[in-house]
Amino acid sequence: MALSARNNLHGTVQSVETDGLMAEVVVEVGDGQSVTAIITSGSVERLGIEAGDEVDAVVKATEVMIEK
Repeated sequence: MALSARNNLHGTVQSVETDGLMAEVVVEVGDGQSVTAIITSGSVERLGIEAGDEVDAVVKATEVMIEK
């Protein structure tokens, strides 16, 4: 599958917590860093996402904020 998003982070699923319609998926992307995605529980089920799976987290954002 080809995507227009350029921010593709490969990593390992650390945890999946499902609560009703939504799920929180934490992916470790290296050097102790992680990214958390909130996706539908249906997507978790359809993709068969489980802790330990290797996945790609694709980030498509129109805005990034930095605070100091």
